[in-house]
Amino acid sequence: MTRTDHLSPLLEFDEVEPEEDCVCGGCSARRRARLHAAPVHEGGHAAARSIRRRAAVLMAAVGTAIGGGTAAAGQAAAAPIPGPTPGGGSSAAQPPQTPQGEVSGLYGEASGTRAFAAPRAAAQPLTRAQIIQRAQGWVDQQVPYSMGRYWSDGYRQDCSGFVSMAWGLGSSQTTWTLPNFAERIGKADLQPGDVLVYNNPADPQAGSHVVIFGGWADSSRTRYLAYEQTSPGTKKRDTPYAYWNNSGSYVPYRCTGLSGGSDDGTSATAFPGADTFGPGANNAYVTKLGRLLVQRGGARFYTEGPGPRWGEADRKATQAFQQAQGWRGAEADGYPGPDTWRRLFS
Repeated sequence: MTRTDHLSPLLEFDEVEPEEDCVCGGCSARRRARLHAAPVHEGGHAAARSIRRRAAVLMAAVGTAIGGGTAAAGQAAAAPIPGPTPGGGSSAAQPPQTPQGEVSGLYGEASGTRAFAAPRAAAQPLTRAQIIQRAQGWVDQQVPYSMGRYWSDGYRQDCSGFVSMAWGLGSSQTTWTLPNFAERIGKADLQPGDVLVYNNPADPQAGSHVVIFGGWADSSRTRYLAYEQTSPGTKKRDTPYAYWNNSGSYVPYRCTGLSGGSDDGTSATAFPGADTFGPGANNAYVTKLGRLLVQRGGARFYTEGPGPRWGEADRKATQAFQQAQGWRGAEADGYPGPDTWRRLFS
């Protein structure tokens, strides 16, 4: 715009469209400018889009530098709020992301289900003893912890993959989705094969965990035997209830479709594993062993109990029972193996 003096009319200069067939420098320059300004899908140049993006980032950085922490605060306030869960309901129980790997089929194949799939039963009903046996299998193999790797049986090598394996689910779940395959119970209802789940919406990646309950370790129910998949590998250890940290936030669950009734988890005759017994053992199977030995005439070895913590009374009573079968040497060492366990049930 130009103004010749204070009384001259205001002269406006309109943008002149470049002629498509004009070869003059002005029209050529304007055609190039229009092409670079256009979106890529309309024929614009991709490099121009990158330049515009860099310019926008630079302007945002300048605004942050000028405004101090105001811009950062504005970005935090504008963080997206999780929407409703699939199928309706509040998003309060839904994490922003799964704490382990995504729900996946065996060996990492796509399972065809999302993180909040409808509940479904295990591939086949398991007894409590079978759940503990499967968990013990990973303990024996010392399966390394990994959120991205899958063990030879097909399950993901993190805490929720471990429980998915023990429960015989057809896929590796997460701590957020395991309750879809379970029912919530109370502390007084806990039995071997049940689980304790902790989900932390504030830190779902590193703050969530699940362990398998293996039986009470003391009569006051302040400690229990926990089977868990945690770094560096699978563990079975005496654990304070409900866990070492965030104790008040762990929730007990029981796998749906569990067979075998609501006993103490040791009624099945399958041998639970050699390391279930011996020095340091503290579980419901030790109690079961003692009771079976008492029924077979071993009460004289026990001044109290039997109880869940392995002791010399358990060893002597077991040895006496083995010798009564005519076994000698290593076959009568006082530590139950598959044959001893089978005889006690026969």
